[in-house]
Amino acid sequence: MPHRFPRPAPGAACQPALASARPGRATGRRAVLLGLAGGLLGAALPGPLRAAAQYPSQPLTFIVPYAPGGQGDVFARLIADPLGQALGQTVIVDNRPGASGSIGTRLVARAAADGHTLLLGQTGEIAVNVFAMQTPGYDPLKDLKPVVLVGDAPLVLAVPANSPYPDLGALLEAAAQRPEQLSYASSGAATPGHLAAAALALGTQTRMVHVPYKGAGQAMTDLLGGHVDFFFSSASAAMPHVKAGKLRVLAVSTAQRLAALPQVPTVAESVLPGFQFSLWGGVFVPAGTPDEIVARLNREINAIVAQPAIRQRFEADNAAVQANTPEAFRQFVQAETGKYRDLVSAVGIEPV
Repeated sequence: MPHRFPRPAPGAACQPALASARPGRATGRRAVLLGLAGGLLGAALPGPLRAAAQYPSQPLTFIVPYAPGGQGDVFARLIADPLGQALGQTVIVDNRPGASGSIGTRLVARAAADGHTLLLGQTGEIAVNVFAMQTPGYDPLKDLKPVVLVGDAPLVLAVPANSPYPDLGALLEAAAQRPEQLSYASSGAATPGHLAAAALALGTQTRMVHVPYKGAGQAMTDLLGGHVDFFFSSASAAMPHVKAGKLRVLAVSTAQRLAALPQVPTVAESVLPGFQFSLWGGVFVPAGTPDEIVARLNREINAIVAQPAIRQRFEADNAAVQANTPEAFRQFVQAETGKYRDLVSAVGIEPV
């Protein structure tokens, strides 16, 4: 039966019918109807959109596929707390080292695609392992979705302070005159430092001996001791020894010179145009994560990295930081993957 509003008293001024309705009752009916409409609308949303609208609904796990203390771990811990504050949920950094980063990366690749599991992925596990390992257990281009690049740090070609080579040209001239006599360290086969040195040898048609170590610490120790001629080290690991007068840097691996060593040329400007290698790190989520969630994570993390205090911490680690989109980061990852695929093949590294 239709609702009947009371008739106005005789002689009373006629008012709109709604004005005579009881406000409380009308408001209550409206709230019920709006609630029902909202519930129906939410139920009608596709699963990914509904998940994005409710995101985040639980604490986030931020997996770092290496032990605490490394560059990727530093990046993740700088981001985790402010990201948790921005999202209103706790962000837990979970270190899962092993198999050159493949164990932790595989965990994220197989996690639920709901934005609650993040990866701090770096050069090795994203761009190299798939070509240097027989069974990494994931395909970075298919199983992971790039969110944002957070740091890009150069490698530096370092020699002992008493090295007889004053510059990169002198080192390469000695390598050309004495094939397979000069040696270079790396933190392991198929690591970015190894491949940067291998690319230098290929590009200059010199033959030098690769000496792989079980980690950058051991490689640095033998470089300081003069047991190897040079090492493409992370800038952050080399700089304390440079400042102490124990090492010298002959060249930088990136396209731009290092702000901390403006007098040191790049490999690209010295001998090999286009030469560019770095230790980069970025945030990834499982493939299939809704674009709306990826966009929100990208927006929040870009804002965090832009904060002056956070930016200074990144720059202290010689890591360049700039805002970027998921699409720009995806294109960067594809380019890096293609570069290392070709280089691993050219060097003749057999997957292990």
